[in-house]
Amino acid sequence: MTIGIDIGGSTTKIVGFKNGKIIDPLTVEANDPIASASGALGKFLSVNKLSLNDIDKVIMTGVGASFIGDQLLGLSVEKIEEFKALGQGGLFLSGLNKAIIVSMGTGTAFVKANQGCIQHLGGTGVGGGTILGLSKAMVNLTSFETIIETSRTGSPDHVDLSVGDISRTEVGNLPSSITASNFGKMTDQATKNDITRGILTMVFQVIGMLAIFAARAHKDNDIVLSGKLVNIHQAKKTFTELGRLYGVKFHVPLHAEYCTAIGAAISGNPDLFTPNK
Repeated sequence: MTIGIDIGGSTTKIVGFKNGKIIDPLTVEANDPIASASGALGKFLSVNKLSLNDIDKVIMTGVGASFIGDQLLGLSVEKIEEFKALGQGGLFLSGLNKAIIVSMGTGTAFVKANQGCIQHLGGTGVGGGTILGLSKAMVNLTSFETIIETSRTGSPDHVDLSVGDISRTEVGNLPSSITASNFGKMTDQATKNDITRGILTMVFQVIGMLAIFAARAHKDNDIVLSGKLVNIHQAKKTFTELGRLYGVKFHVPLHAEYCTAIGAAISGNPDLFTPNK
């Protein structure tokens, strides 16, 4: 079995590959990268009733990988550059031959990937950290789960300025409901629910539009989304609307949250990587 580990700023993701198939990925939260990596591997072995002898190779990536030496729990460790892992993981999970791969974590990274080239295009500091920081400052919420749940019943009507608010006719191909200005209509009637909804909308609109610009610049219509934010309800809604409006397709493949860890495992075993699998 090959193990891929992605050590992020606040979470570590781990996945196993056996006979070309993904084995139960999981996540561990810890601030210390060494403790996080060790805990993730120990938990993975325990959950899957495995021993260290069952592991052939451990391949590591992510910002925290630099804190890990050449071994982890006595197993030899290989390391791979994070953007390469992201690109290969995105293509593998989506079954595409080429795409723009987006990693949404604390911040957001954009990678162009095809079979001959994986290139980091850039990124933005807008991401999960933005959601947490703004929610704490604006509505005094610090739990990510509470923020997401609170936003479910929020409305943009007291927060965001729409095209319909400023024009009686269509502006180009923009529907009247599209956002003209995030938080441009903030009123005294805005509730915590409305504000958290507005924060999520703004974050995902920024990420979505940057991804669309990257896809257009590289003449691509496929955008693969990955990272821990992909399953948030507002993300799905926002990306669906933007994809329909601008003629691109946003893909959220199975195990998208573990894309970079999966890409790390694949990078050390090229025979596992089969496009359009």
